[in-house]
Amino acid sequence: YNKHYFQFAAAVRAYFLHRKYHYDGAWAMMAHGTGVPVSLFNILTGVHYALTLQEGDPPEYIERTMKPLWPLFKRAFTHAKVLQSISYFLADWGRRMGYAHEPLIIRNGANPESIQPTFDMHEVEALKAKLGKKEGDIFLVNTARLVHQKGFDTTIRALTLLPAHIKLLVVGGGPDEAMLKSLAEELGLGERVIFTGQIDRSEVTKYRFVGDIFVGPSRSEGLGNAFLSAMACRLPVVATQVGGIADFLFDAKRNPEKGTTGWAVDPENHEQIAEVVREIIAHPEGVRAVTERARQMVVAEYDWGIVAKRMQREVFEKVTE
Repeated sequence: YNKHYFQFAAAVRAYFLHRKYHYDGAWAMMAHGTGVPVSLFNILTGVHYALTLQEGDPPEYIERTMKPLWPLFKRAFTHAKVLQSISYFLADWGRRMGYAHEPLIIRNGANPESIQPTFDMHEVEALKAKLGKKEGDIFLVNTARLVHQKGFDTTIRALTLLPAHIKLLVVGGGPDEAMLKSLAEELGLGERVIFTGQIDRSEVTKYRFVGDIFVGPSRSEGLGNAFLSAMACRLPVVATQVGGIADFLFDAKRNPEKGTTGWAVDPENHEQIAEVVREIIAHPEGVRAVTERARQMVVAEYDWGIVAKRMQREVFEKVTE
């Protein structure tokens, strides 16, 4: 019940804090979590606010969830002084919800450790040994919460069409872990799917460097930070182009006007994943060109230093004018 309680308790708490500190502006991070509280806070105080959209769940699902508080939820969009989105996909949602101006798009950054690792690569070699990676093994990897949205089950099914030396490294925990383990056993893949359980965020980049190909057949994504971080590590990225992923993952076969930054597959299509993995393995020179282009894109456009400066200038200063 904490999430329901928070919708009202957060607004009341913010109101009393404002009486003490006299805030110049407010920042609501994710509409489904803070839209209602910031609406109430604005009604009580008149303080302007910025609304950031970076939801990963499909907007239709969020809207159904918020129906009991619909007037306040919708008001979060219509009364925001600045609406900032991390993708074109979510910006379109902001427009549909009634935001009257042009949403501002400032995307999240990649993991700084992925752009410029601070750890010694000997730690990665030790981790490979710990995970049982042998010479000749190829590890597919995904670093995400184990939920239906992320499509881990699709990747597991793809392994049935690939040779035994190709394995899947599942980095993270979540409510679908038991189901995914059962699926791997059911398909005879118990030895080829490696579950790490929950990993501290500061350690996740090391697991990316253990992997050879990042595979993330997500069913929905607001942006896809894990994909950007994988690109920063020069991993070839196989992904769907749902939601915000389409903003940065371009495949020459589907986006001929763009420079290729990854390999696109359809949601729920394990046959395509297997086909693309075989293609990546067979063409290492071409893959290196793609991964270098993808990394340069991330460094130029998805660095947190750049993001912070834009947020200060284009969001926070505008809200408090």
